[in-house]
Amino acid sequence: RLINIGLRGMTLVSKFLLIFFLAGYLEPAELGLYGLVAATISYAIYPLGFDFYTYSTRELLKQDRSQWASLLKNQGTLHLALYAVVLPLLLLVFVYELLPWHLAGLFFIVLILEHINQELNRLLIAISMQLTASWVLFLRSGLWGLILVLWMYYDPTVRSLQVVMIAWSIGGFLALTLACLTFYRLRLTGWWSPIDWRWILKGLKVAIPLLLATLALQGVLTLDRYWFEALQGLEVLAAYVLFMSMANALMTFLDAGVFSFTYPKLISTHHEKRHGEFGKALKQSLVLCAILTGLFVIGASIAIVPLLSLLNKEVYIQQLSLFPWILLIASLYAFSMVPHYALYAQGYDKAIIYSHLTAFLLFGLVTWLFSTFLPEKAVLLGLVAAFSVLLIWKTWAFYRLTPKSYRSAAKAETH
Repeated sequence: RLINIGLRGMTLVSKFLLIFFLAGYLEPAELGLYGLVAATISYAIYPLGFDFYTYSTRELLKQDRSQWASLLKNQGTLHLALYAVVLPLLLLVFVYELLPWHLAGLFFIVLILEHINQELNRLLIAISMQLTASWVLFLRSGLWGLILVLWMYYDPTVRSLQVVMIAWSIGGFLALTLACLTFYRLRLTGWWSPIDWRWILKGLKVAIPLLLATLALQGVLTLDRYWFEALQGLEVLAAYVLFMSMANALMTFLDAGVFSFTYPKLISTHHEKRHGEFGKALKQSLVLCAILTGLFVIGASIAIVPLLSLLNKEVYIQQLSLFPWILLIASLYAFSMVPHYALYAQGYDKAIIYSHLTAFLLFGLVTWLFSTFLPEKAVLLGLVAAFSVLLIWKTWAFYRLTPKSYRSAAKAETH
C-alpha cells in the first residue's frame, strides 16, 4: 500500500507541478481553455464507457479466471460500437465553437487513450493488481507531466497548449502499452469464444441507469467550468481551474490509499456474506477518509499563499477567496464516496442514481438563482448545494438499506 500511495503521490505531484507551471507560463485565458478541454474529455469518457464497468466488474469478480477473457471481449465489443456513435457526435463541441477547431485532432486522440486506460485501470484494480494500476496511472497522468515541466522550464518555445496535448497523448500511449502487456502476461484463454449479446444487453440494463447518474454528477463537474467562464470570463476561470486542480489531489490520494483497496473488498465480502469483514472495511474507509481529508485541508490552506506568490500573477491572488469554497466542495465530495461505495457494493444502485440526479438539478437551480445577483459565487454555491445533498442522501440511504449486521464490525462478529 505504501508503494501504491507513493506512486499516486508522484502522480499527484506531477499533476500539481504541471498545472502550477502552466499557470506561470501560459496566459490565464489559455489556462482557462486547458481547463475546459480537460473537463470536456473527462465528461466525454462516460458516453464511451457507458458506465458498463459497474456491471462487468461485479460479474468479473464472481466468475472463475477462465471466464475473464470472454467477458472482456464482450465489453470491448460494446465499446467499439459506442465509439462509432459517440465520437461523431462530439464534433458538435467544435462545430458550436465551445472548443477551438485547432485542438480537435489532439482532443480525440487524448480522449480515446484516456477512455481505454481508464477501463483497463478499473479492471486492474478489480482483480487486485492495484500496484500495476498505479504504474499505469503514473504513466498516464504523472510521468509525462514531470518531463514536460522540465522541458518548459528550459525551453520557452514549448510553452503552449498544443505541446501539453501532445505530451498527454504520449503518456496515454505508454500507459496503454503497460496495461496491455500486463493482461497479456495473465495468459487468459477464451478470446475466441462467441460474443454473448445477452450478457451485454443484461449489462446495459444495469449500466444505463448508473450512466445517467454518472453523467449527472460529471455534468456538474463539467458544466461548472463552462458556467463559470460565462459568468466571469476565461481569466478568472484560470484561477478556478488552478484551485480545482489542487483540490482534486484529495480524491487522488483517497483513491490510492483508501477506495482502491476497500471497494473490491466490500464487493467480495458482501457477496460472500462476511458481515464482520464488510463492516471492518467500511469503518476503515471512513477513518482513513477523515484523516486524509483533514490533513489535506490543513496543508493546502497553509501552502496556497506561498505557492501563488511564486506565480507572480495578480489574477490568481485576486481570486484567492475561491479556495476555501473549493476545499469545502472537495471535502463534501470525499466523504460522500464512503457511503457511495458501500451502496454500490451491495447493489443499491437506485439510491446512487437518485442522489446524483437530484444533485445535478439542485446545482443547476441554485447556480441559476444566484447568477443574477451574486454571479461571482453562483457556481460555488451550486456546487456546495449539490455535494451536500450527495453526502446526506447517500448516508441516509446507507443506514436505511444496509442490514445492521453489515454496519458494524463489532456487532457482526457476534453473529
